[in-house]
Amino acid sequence: MLKPRSTPTRELVNLDGLWRFSVGGDQPWTGPLDSALEAAVPASYNDLFTDSAIRDHVGWAWYQREVRVPRGWSSERVMLRVDAATHEGKVYVDGVLVAEHVGGYTPFEADITAHVGAGQEFRLTIGVNNELTNTTIPPGTITVTQDGRRQQTYLHDFYNYAGLARSVWLYSRPATHVQDVTIVTGLDAGTGTVEYSVQTSAPAPVRVVVLDATGASVAAADGTSGTLRIPDVTPWRPGAAYLYALLVEVLDGDQVVDSYTEPFGVRSVEVRGTEFLINGEPFYFTGFGKHEDTPVRGKGHDDAYLVHDFQLLDWIGANSFRTSHYPYAEEVMEFADRHGIVVIDETAAVGLNLAVEGGLTGVPPRPTFSPETFGEATREAHADAIRELIARDKNHPSVVMWCIANEPSSHEDGAREYFEPLVELTRKLDPTRPVCYATVIFARHENDRIADLFDVLCLNRYYGWYVATGDLATAEAYLEHDLRGWAGKYHKPIMMSEYGADTMPGLHSVWDTPWTEEYQRAYLDMNHRVFDRIDAFVGEHVWNFADFQTSHGIHRVDGNKKGVFTRDRRPKAAAHALRARWKRLGGRKPSSDLQSGQLRGEERGQPVRPS
Repeated sequence: MLKPRSTPTRELVNLDGLWRFSVGGDQPWTGPLDSALEAAVPASYNDLFTDSAIRDHVGWAWYQREVRVPRGWSSERVMLRVDAATHEGKVYVDGVLVAEHVGGYTPFEADITAHVGAGQEFRLTIGVNNELTNTTIPPGTITVTQDGRRQQTYLHDFYNYAGLARSVWLYSRPATHVQDVTIVTGLDAGTGTVEYSVQTSAPAPVRVVVLDATGASVAAADGTSGTLRIPDVTPWRPGAAYLYALLVEVLDGDQVVDSYTEPFGVRSVEVRGTEFLINGEPFYFTGFGKHEDTPVRGKGHDDAYLVHDFQLLDWIGANSFRTSHYPYAEEVMEFADRHGIVVIDETAAVGLNLAVEGGLTGVPPRPTFSPETFGEATREAHADAIRELIARDKNHPSVVMWCIANEPSSHEDGAREYFEPLVELTRKLDPTRPVCYATVIFARHENDRIADLFDVLCLNRYYGWYVATGDLATAEAYLEHDLRGWAGKYHKPIMMSEYGADTMPGLHSVWDTPWTEEYQRAYLDMNHRVFDRIDAFVGEHVWNFADFQTSHGIHRVDGNKKGVFTRDRRPKAAAHALRARWKRLGGRKPSSDLQSGQLRGEERGQPVRPS
């Protein structure tokens, strides 16, 4: 689905702001909302109000506002686009249902031309449902208390924020228009190759032009598909982004009836042996798992936090992040494109693991993959999530790998039957990018059922925190044994997609005391010593970039505190240690002269002496 853009043939109206708001109740789309509440868009609604009944509400919530169609749109199609409605959305125009969508982190739209008129006003109502079940992605369970309250439980360790967390748009497009654009790039010595495919709403001549960063034409062709070549190409590189643009024009004779411009970067991605290559050069991931999470806004997109977070990524020497555990706002992806940050793009498939449920509750775990738990209907919802993720993000040069699930029970019976069709689907939709999943600590190289299906082994490991807590010597031995087992069995690139320790800022100790700033730093140092000894290792993503909100739990004090930065983005001591290490690495795996301890001295703030 193409992102709405202002072009010579399209206009765009942003509908963000304050909307009338209500939770529950009768069907409010039949008339004006009977509520004095107002909610901000974009924002999650949970933390906006002081009423706990709103924060803990399970079910539908309603947003409403009046919208006027620009008077110059009389000959245009009028489109309404919702960037995200978590986790299900319904859109009504003057009481008429015009769109429905399931999936909380990808966009949907409706052609509302038949229901509105140019220059006229209409009532727009959007319903958002936060319910999670065993057939949603992510999954969850709804129970009813003795006093009749509906409660939502789920298996992911972040708060189930809901609402219109991203923008809502009204836009125009011509009757005959560009529907989709797919761009696949490559490098042939100093020449860039650009394979393109254009879908139009009706058969029509198409002209495409590649524009460089100055707006100059560097290649052109006619037709809905083909391959263009850019001599003396400037590649898109990690830390050195360069973007071209594909100008697509739909023609009627000499007249341009629709114009759409899609930015792109020329680069290649490849897994070769135990190396991860970008533009044919080995790449070492340094960075984080992140969350779209800020105070008050919840998961609401905020450009100020976007800019500041990327400034912190640059300051600390991070070159990448994973969109844990859902697709992030498109503005984030575009910013990564423009600033050369590498992205592992993940679906919202987190919580497909009932072994975790058993570990947290003490009751015997249920089988994860079964008709009664996560079966065929769940897998089809998962497949839809993959389709929508790739359809939205396929042209972003920053995206170098698809992650189709986080911490599934890949060691259980039924895992292969569940995941093999999803891997095949992902490769069919995009054969150009590697595919991965993030493994849970229960899944080891001896019992994992699906690792051979994937290109890169992404491991979530917490030795020294959940296992061997406070005993870093034992944790180091466990970790190295674990990683060498994966390396020896699969001969694929390995990266740590999660490792971290909860840390209360300002808590200190001279001993290895969990929750202290010193322990977080020592824990990370231990992990890095092991990483540097594994030849197949290609990256490290600390969990987490910043502290974030979670559901209620006695093991959480106002959320997850594994952030290297606090929730308001203040650095903990570990941030400075990571900065020393990552600035030195510069996107490359430590060389053998650093693995003997030279780098670790720098991490502790000690002078580094030549060997």
